[in-house]
Amino acid sequence: MSAAVYVLSTLTGYLLTSALLLKCPGLLHRRKRRTFVSRHISHRGGAGENLENTMAAFKHAVDLGTDMLELDCHLTKDEQVVVSHDANLQRCTGVDTRVADLTYSQLPSYLCRLGVTFQRECFCEGGGDTRIPLLREVFEAFPNTPINIDIKVNNDTLIKKVSELVVSYDREHLTVWGNSSSQIVRKCYRENPSIPLLFSLPRVLQLLGLFYTGLLPFVPLKEQFLEIPMPSIVSKLGDPDRLNRGQRLLVWLADALLMRKSLFKHLTERGIQVYVWVLNDEEDFRRAFDLGATGVMTDFPSRLKDFMDQNGISRLE
Repeated sequence: MSAAVYVLSTLTGYLLTSALLLKCPGLLHRRKRRTFVSRHISHRGGAGENLENTMAAFKHAVDLGTDMLELDCHLTKDEQVVVSHDANLQRCTGVDTRVADLTYSQLPSYLCRLGVTFQRECFCEGGGDTRIPLLREVFEAFPNTPINIDIKVNNDTLIKKVSELVVSYDREHLTVWGNSSSQIVRKCYRENPSIPLLFSLPRVLQLLGLFYTGLLPFVPLKEQFLEIPMPSIVSKLGDPDRLNRGQRLLVWLADALLMRKSLFKHLTERGIQVYVWVLNDEEDFRRAFDLGATGVMTDFPSRLKDFMDQNGISRLE
């Protein structure tokens, strides 16, 4: 057999095996055990309907029947784990100070009107609840609701204290945590490997590389949740005319590479849930579910609920 024929036959065998395992990953990998499935996910508790990351937002979303709350954590000067997206509180409180520089009792209240990050020219008007809550308060108020925790800063004490809270409230089976930083995610895993992990940004890029080279079906994955943006929504977040040709091409390419039905199907067959964020209109809800995403993360939990009800999308798998 010539070298060329040998190489060709080997490559053909590899491609056929990769294609088979992409569609039938159970032949090589044990499906990850899932203790919950989230279809309806409320971003910052539903930042378009109540002030973000407040108890009022979380209660509203849970009362609607959301499958998961997404929130963000920081650590105060007196080492209290608080629910807040920003390290600096200027945007959400009007006070130019860092969470880490104040004790919990010193934290200012949220402004009564906050911009909605993922909805163009949209503001949320708050009611009576403008207090920055503690993570333990959320755990106590919603003991049976899955929670997605974004560890916002690379702080060993924050990671340790979040883990301790998760364990003390018996929530390892109802929690997923991580960050876009691979360093933070590695620290989370070392601190408590029993809490399911999100893919970091470098791991998402690695995942795509494995997918497009055909290697993904052969590689074990420790993460259990892929949480990714839908790149095409960039045109809805600002003035689309301000994007130059190169930027539009980059958005199109990122969208084409990331929003792949075969990738989503392979991951869900392996027990990995795929969440697409942050989607706020019916067109994007429909596209995400049509692509096979497990769930959608939204600022408007009422909109997503209505869409799912009207289209018969079950919250149970």
